Amino acid sequence: MRLYIALGIIVCVFILAFVFPVFYLAGIFCFWITLLAALVDLILLFGNPTGIVSKRTAKFNKLSNGDDNDLFIDIINNYSFPVSVEVIDEIPEQFQFRKFKIEKNLAVNEKQKTKYTLKPLSRGEFHFGNLMVLASSKMGFVKRRFTFDQSIMLPCYPSFLKLRQYELLAISDRLVDVGIKKIRRVGQSTEFDHIKEYVIGNDIRAINWKASARKNQLMVNHFMDERAQQVYSVINTGRIMQMPFEGLSLLDYAINASLVLSHISYIKHDKPGLVTFSNTLQNSVAADRKGNQLYRLQEALYNVKTDYRETNYEVLLNYARTKLTQRSLLLLYTNFETVSSLRRQLKYIKQMAKNHLVVLIIFENTELHELLNTKATNTSEIYRQTIAKKFDYEKQQIVLELQRSKIQCVYTKPQQLTVNTLNKYLELKARGMI
Repeated sequence: MRLYIALGIIVCVFILAFVFPVFYLAGIFCFWITLLAALVDLILLFGNPTGIVSKRTAKFNKLSNGDDNDLFIDIINNYSFPVSVEVIDEIPEQFQFRKFKIEKNLAVNEKQKTKYTLKPLSRGEFHFGNLMVLASSKMGFVKRRFTFDQSIMLPCYPSFLKLRQYELLAISDRLVDVGIKKIRRVGQSTEFDHIKEYVIGNDIRAINWKASARKNQLMVNHFMDERAQQVYSVINTGRIMQMPFEGLSLLDYAINASLVLSHISYIKHDKPGLVTFSNTLQNSVAADRKGNQLYRLQEALYNVKTDYRETNYEVLLNYARTKLTQRSLLLLYTNFETVSSLRRQLKYIKQMAKNHLVVLIIFENTELHELLNTKATNTSEIYRQTIAKKFDYEKQQIVLELQRSKIQCVYTKPQQLTVNTLNKYLELKARGMI
């Protein structure tokens, strides 16, 4: 850029020389000085074949769907003088990001690590291309392009970053930090674990008087939640689950939440399982506590896609009757927009609820609420708000219909799906319903 500016100034000087001849010699002098400076700059930059070394690294060997994924670019200046660099990374086409550029100044033999983030909104394969670095000296007359073959494919999996977050919180018993409620235990859904010393705060009803007499100090019985209960994440992959909210489809929200729930239930010593269905049964992973169960669930969820067809709940009912012989918790991720669409499928849901604990998870249309909270200024907006109120009323009627049918329901915003689903799971365990 500086070379073009200098040449432009020289051209202007020569134009002035037609009117004022004294500028002619000045133009000749500036031309040769500029040419010499550009030649020196060219020799400096191209004299070292490995003047700049750069590579791209990812924090993980895969991307997490719906999360900010950190990627790093290492740049090393092997020149004997400071340089300015522009880094251009060929990021995957799914991001549709055409203006990626990082500008840095590097001292002699300096190494810098630059971080940038990408937020994928779909699962699948993401192909990264070459990494290009444009280097220039302080003169800035010439730029040298270095191209590094950093072609790589990173698969995008359901949100494993949130999974790690919830897993650590569950292990440290700090799920309340992210909105998971502490549920008061109701009934006897526990089994004896061991006897321990009494400390202030323990339930005095759990004091073991015989053990206290032997030890000559107060001892209490310690109980734990009942284990090995089957917890199935049942995901509807029909066309209604392709509705997008903040870039992610309802199907992706359901997949991310079911993956987190499966890991938390595994930590709680339950048996996580998975069923996906649409007009046919698509995929199933039997509930188990094998060592590779979590890996099997993650791989199964990676390939789940919608088929844009009408959902057939009778298929799910037949699977529950033939394959699920033990009473299980079925967390059914689905959606209904009208009461009539719910009533068409309600008979199948009621049949499943006779042998299993079915929790219907349906989504709140947050975009409707934004429209309802906007003040109408003309007739067209009044009509749109009227239709929005009708759809909002339908959702409320769907929840009431499920309550009348004694079907457990979670009515949640897509963004709060994971927290609300975990709250429901913990609540049902505390109440001894599974």
